Amino acid sequence: HVQLVESGGGSVQAGGSLRLSCVASGYWSNSNCMAWFRRPSGREREGVAAIDADGRSYYKDSVKDRFTVSRDNAKNSFYLQMNQPTPEDTAMYYCAALPGLSAFQALGVRTYFGHWGQGTQVTVS
Repeated sequence: HVQLVESGGGSVQAGGSLRLSCVASGYWSNSNCMAWFRRPSGREREGVAAIDADGRSYYKDSVKDRFTVSRDNAKNSFYLQMNQPTPEDTAMYYCAALPGLSAFQALGVRTYFGHWGQGTQVTVS
């Protein structure tokens, strides 16, 4: 069983910064592709950023050059640095571990394949 726990969400002013963290525990493998998804209120879930086991990353176009995804395998941790957020980035953010996928493939996941955290709310005003 794998457990993912997100933290770091909250309220932030547009143009500020916020760092989300996700810590994995349980039967964990650092070979997993890790991804951040978000669900704005009343809208469908969308992939935001992903990083594979080799450190290759992929981003949703609207966050490219503002958000940075990273991982620390020694700590079983995974991060999303959000710089210059806008109100359009307001959403519930989820981390996910997606075995066997590339970072590009991960952002296209539409099911609950793999392992998912409970989410952390980010509100940008």
